[in-house]
Amino acid sequence: MKKFFTKMLVAVLILTVAGTYSCKNRGESKKMKDINPVEINVLEKKIEENVYPLPSSAEVIKKLTDMDLGYIIGSTNPPANVRKYVESYNRSVNIGVYGADLSYATLYNMQQDVIDYMSAIRELALEQNLSKIYDESLYDKIKANFDSRDTLVAVLTGAFDRTYAYMVDAGQANLALLMVGGAWVEGMYLTLAVSESGGHLSGFETVLLEQKSSFELFEEIARPHNADPLVSRMLATVQPIRDFYAGAGSSLTFEEIEAMKKAVTAVRTELIK
Repeated sequence: MKKFFTKMLVAVLILTVAGTYSCKNRGESKKMKDINPVEINVLEKKIEENVYPLPSSAEVIKKLTDMDLGYIIGSTNPPANVRKYVESYNRSVNIGVYGADLSYATLYNMQQDVIDYMSAIRELALEQNLSKIYDESLYDKIKANFDSRDTLVAVLTGAFDRTYAYMVDAGQANLALLMVGGAWVEGMYLTLAVSESGGHLSGFETVLLEQKSSFELFEEIARPHNADPLVSRMLATVQPIRDFYAGAGSSLTFEEIEAMKKAVTAVRTELIK
């Protein structure tokens, strides 16, 4: 889906550039076939770098609501923990964690939790000048669409996209990757929190297995930044999840789901402490 979005956006921008060029040069027109393929590749790469690279937490959590799995009170990272996060590492990781918690609260229509998590994200995001993304206008969009989960997913995913793009543009690709990792772990943790009630449902196992490719993609985009001590720390922290997936097959037994739960919980505990 992200790759498709990138291709579409590149096509739109190329058409826009060609049209602008034609208008400015009156008698001359620059058609798409005249645009250097190298230019297209550079443009595509630039856009791809600025698009949130994984399925957003909102997209993952919506699958739980589609299966009518209930909200687990106390499963999210308490907003009060925000006061503990003073280092760039913890702040960036927990922007992602709280972003997943915000999606969880939003898609289950827990309005006070939505307010609390937006406030927590704003506090953490001040260091990266991101608080404007999580302002009253975002809450107004959420509030106006509580009855439409598809719209809520689009609103939340848009916020994640803008956050990621802003951080990358600001030369903080390492911090953006920490946010992505934190969001992935929390999204999986919340998914596994309902394993006792949802493990028997058709589709639940698929939701868990689908996240393997997302995890592998996260590692793929993070690995080139391994020389950065913050990214290296994150990659070391997720080792239990890496170990689990290394031995996982194309289906999961109840015991394997419990092992996955143990691995994700261990990583998540480390990230939010």
